[in-house]
Amino acid sequence: MAEFVLEASDLTKRYGAAIGLEGLTLTLARGEVFGFLGPNGAGKTTTIRLLLDLIRPTRGGARLFGLPARDPRARARVGYLPDVVALDGRFTGRETLAFFDTLRPKGASPSIPGRRDEICERLGLSARDLDRLVRDDSRGTRQKIGLAAAFQHDPDLLVLDEPTTSLDPLTREAVFDLLRGAGRAGRTVFHSSHVLSEVDRTCTRVGIVREGRLVALDTIDAMRRHSVRRMVVVFGSAVPAEDLALPGVEIVERDAHRAVLKVSGEPDALLKALARHTVRDLAFPESDLEESFAAFYRGPRVER
Repeated sequence: MAEFVLEASDLTKRYGAAIGLEGLTLTLARGEVFGFLGPNGAGKTTTIRLLLDLIRPTRGGARLFGLPARDPRARARVGYLPDVVALDGRFTGRETLAFFDTLRPKGASPSIPGRRDEICERLGLSARDLDRLVRDDSRGTRQKIGLAAAFQHDPDLLVLDEPTTSLDPLTREAVFDLLRGAGRAGRTVFHSSHVLSEVDRTCTRVGIVREGRLVALDTIDAMRRHSVRRMVVVFGSAVPAEDLALPGVEIVERDAHRAVLKVSGEPDALLKALARHTVRDLAFPESDLEESFAAFYRGPRVER
């Protein structure tokens, strides 16, 4: 049995003078749920296509289950969701899933009876959804069908490129639960996203990519300590600015009863300070990724 499920060694892709990916070296172990973070255009999709041998590298290589990524024996053990789900509109959702089943390589493990139905139910794909032509589906329903196709064979490695795109909040919760369940079952997940809260809830380890280069690689707990979060506080009465002047806290906006703060690292000291006042409302709006990991995106490259 291979030591690692996924291995990238000096994986590089250049488009003339432009860098798609530069020198990625990475390994994923069995049962690991890995988050690959970066804004649009950072190189996430290029990385996934290289890992799956959908495009060829300029330098370096990738292995899956100890085999070259192009080996059909390795590819048969992968469930893949691309960044754009392109389906044949002439098929129904049910026919689409059955068609993907027929594409499995000769000698691959058979589909698990009932697994497809279970996944569809968890994703909220009704019988009406599955019997409708794909060309008449919403983007969200097409995304669900793509997810069902990736999960239906219970693959050993799931490679998901922005899996929650176009999904409603309830379906996103179902996807998070499927990702966590895959890890508990010993499956490996490579989850690309530009949304910090997604990987924060599902992943055990995180890599951050900037302009085609891996700039950080660490556990989610360690990443959380380095992140910057935005906090909006509404007070019951006026609060002096000095009460909010704490290490790791930047006051972005402030009036008599409301403050917008940037909080770096652990918020414990700030929460204790807030507890001395009447707080009417407290919210953590979703920060964009560059703000959340400013140290990694604006500073020099960091390798861990």
